[in-house]
Amino acid sequence: MQPLRISLLQGATRWHDAAANRACYGALARSLKGQSDLLVLPETFLSGFTNETLGNAETMDGEGLRWLRDLARESGATITGSLVMREGDRCVNRLIWMRPDGTFAQYDKRHLFRMAKEHERYAGGNERLTVELNGWRICPQVCYDLRFPVWLRNRYDRTANRFDYDLLIFVANWPSARRHAWRTLLQARAIENLSYCVGVNRVGVDGNDLHYSGDSAALDFLGQPLVELGAQEQVVTVTLDPAALVAHRERFPAWMDADEFVITP
Repeated sequence: MQPLRISLLQGATRWHDAAANRACYGALARSLKGQSDLLVLPETFLSGFTNETLGNAETMDGEGLRWLRDLARESGATITGSLVMREGDRCVNRLIWMRPDGTFAQYDKRHLFRMAKEHERYAGGNERLTVELNGWRICPQVCYDLRFPVWLRNRYDRTANRFDYDLLIFVANWPSARRHAWRTLLQARAIENLSYCVGVNRVGVDGNDLHYSGDSAALDFLGQPLVELGAQEQVVTVTLDPAALVAHRERFPAWMDADEFVITP
């Protein structure tokens, strides 16, 4: 692994206004050209977290994905965040992992936030995604997934001689009313998985009058903050040190005492 420059793009997502969001997040991303390896946007960054899915959904051959591909090429960095995507008669909350060369990976949010009836309007995914960047293995997730540690457990593959991942990422629309849970769970996921952990949330007020206080953060494997953002639009870049991670895993090999289990679809 090489040191990894990761940028947290904490924006005030405009409600149901994809054009305005492309302008906002596009400007933030282009300002980082040549300065970062990975740009992380919030959940549903082109629409806001909406249950009006049909009117705000993108398609895999639509403008949103084309824009994201162009933006990754222009910025010279991998970009990730989630979009409302329509496939036939169903919609998914889909995280896109877009590389500068135009190739991409995708992950459909598994855990749907029933308190906002997300489970009634979206279909859930059942395959966890692991991607590689600069020698790092990275597991990107979406918002409510943060509350489910079994799904997120970082296991050691003795055959391949490696962990599932080195960095756990959450893109989110996490309201300020539950900010204590957000901050606490990010710390817990970093500590228990012997991994760096990054969470990128939005700020402002959405069309449902929900307030978002940001609180985006990058944490080390001890749950200690490397950077913490406030409640305003903000972009911060932090460099993750692979040597420190490797040393901690050797010094504190809690993974050797972990329970074995199987996750069913």
